This record gives sequence, structure tokens and C-alpha cells, in this order.
Amino acid sequence: MGISFLNNQKLIKEYIKFLKSQEVLSEPFRDKMGQLNNFYIPLCEKIKNIFLNKKRTIIIGLSGGQGSGKSTISKILKIVLKRGLNLETVIFSIDDFYKTYNERKKISSKISSLFLTRGVPGTHDTKLIYKAIKYLKKEKFKKIKIPVFDKSIDDRLPKEKWRIINKKPDVVIFEGWCVGVKPQKKKDLIKPINRLEKVEDIKKIWRFKVNNEIEIN
Repeated sequence: MGISFLNNQKLIKEYIKFLKSQEVLSEPFRDKMGQLNNFYIPLCEKIKNIFLNKKRTIIIGLSGGQGSGKSTISKILKIVLKRGLNLETVIFSIDDFYKTYNERKKISSKISSLFLTRGVPGTHDTKLIYKAIKYLKKEKFKKIKIPVFDKSIDDRLPKEKWRIINKKPDVVIFEGWCVGVKPQKKKDLIKPINRLEKVEDIKKIWRFKVNNEIEIN
């Protein structure tokens, strides 16, 4: 399969074009073809094998810190999976499932003022995430809408501006900084780890609620 990839000029062209578009905002990517042949292609071949064995839509979770390259890696995987392996691939981010500003405002008044600031578990609409994944995996697929969150206004866009998925995906890449994160032990939450917890979360309500959200989900 590797030789066919090397001869896939459309795949290579799209891959290089995408990397160049990213280099405008950051430093140049090193060893572009080496990364493609030694990392992305083997990984995508494994993903295809999983899909062929499962014979149904598979969900790939991609976790990493802010600015670690989750979105870039996801888009490269999609290029290889779709262009090289003919797998219909959809990417969506946990960021698009933040609760609305008004929803976070209500939580901040009832539980902790820190929940007004999006980011931590508890500020995501997990029910909406589960619903989206459930529909994306359905055998009898119907087009669905994926929410879009606009960070410039710190709020979710109205439904008429949500992203429409028209075709049933073979692979869904779900990326986010806390995807797959496990909860901490309760004893590890007692001592504040930074000024925010020490000053703004004296009663430990916020950190225990965040941890509980991870445990539930």
C-alpha cells in the first residue's frame, strides 16, 4: 500500500499545499515527506484496518494541550484517509460544543463564578456531543448539523449557521484538549495548584465539580 501512496500525486499535492498554508502562521514543517510516509500513512492504514474489521463508523479521539497541533494533525489525517484510502472522514472539535454564554452564566451563578469562563469540563454540552456521535454512527444516516462556536463572541452560533454533515462518515475524528482525560484522585484536589484555585476556589467547589464532570463523562 505504501508504494501506491508514493505514486498518489493528488494526495501529496494536497498534503504539501495544506502544510504550506499552515507555515504562514508558524515555522516551516521539517521532513514533510518523511512524516507523511513514516507516520501519517501507517497510522491511517491502521485506522482503515479497524474500520474494515468493525464494518461501521469508527470514532478516533485526539487529545492534546492548546497549540499542540491537534487541528493540524486532524486535517492531515483527513487528507490521507479521504484522498489516499477513500474513507469519508469528518472532523469536529470539542470546542464547538461549549455551552452557550447564557448557559454558562446560569452555571456560574448556581455553582461557581469560574464556570463563566469556557474551557474546563462542565462548560461543554456533553449531551449534545453524545447526540452528535450517536447520529454520526447510525446505520440509516440522515444529514445532521454540528454546532459552531465563535470564540470572538464567546458564544455558540445560531442553528442556521451550524455545520451540515450530508454524507455518512466512515471515520470521525473528535479532537479536544480533554478528550479521554481521566479524573484525579480526590486527595489530589485538596491543595490548590495555582493562584486561581487558591484565591477564586477557596471552598474547592469549582475543582471538585470539574473533576466530577470528567468522572461522569
